[in-house]
Amino acid sequence: MRRPSGKPSKAHGGQGQLRIIGGQWRSRRFAFPEGPNLRPTPDRVRETLFNWLAPYVEGARVLDPFAGSGALYLEALSRGASSALALDLNPDSVAALRGHLQTLGCAHGQLLQADALVYLHGQPATPFDLVFLDPPFHQDLLQPACQLLEERGWLSPDAWIYSESETPPSTLGLPGNWRLHREKQAGQVYYALWQRGG
Repeated sequence: MRRPSGKPSKAHGGQGQLRIIGGQWRSRRFAFPEGPNLRPTPDRVRETLFNWLAPYVEGARVLDPFAGSGALYLEALSRGASSALALDLNPDSVAALRGHLQTLGCAHGQLLQADALVYLHGQPATPFDLVFLDPPFHQDLLQPACQLLEERGWLSPDAWIYSESETPPSTLGLPGNWRLHREKQAGQVYYALWQRGG
């Protein structure tokens, strides 16, 4: 569920709803500010993804550079991630997510209003074990984000990376040491899970 990495669009007052599927906050529902280019990850896709990731989420350090509604971010925290960092350009999205964390009493989620590609040019204090990459489509954000994650030290040696894209995973040109673990298609969206190798 993502917002563009360009200028945030003006709010139009709409509200969407997200539901946490599993973990300690299972079935909790939250509103998020809707807007153009916000493309929610369907519940069944999230359920499939977290079934794939079941052995790896608990205790993981999680990064969500295109947070949008924050559904993947909140789901990972609900399922036992040790910490999670979410980025989004839209101040309304960040404010809504901050409110959700406060409601849940969650102290190990971090949120920043930031442009993902600019932020990823920096270097993390500690690498991440699990990264969600669901950028807006048709803006050429996925491939450069992947290159920055790999080149700037954002990933632990065996990190898992989830991607959503408008084209098949084989066409994405992602780093050569990432192994495609699982892939599926839902409508016009291709989603895939990758594991980083040495």
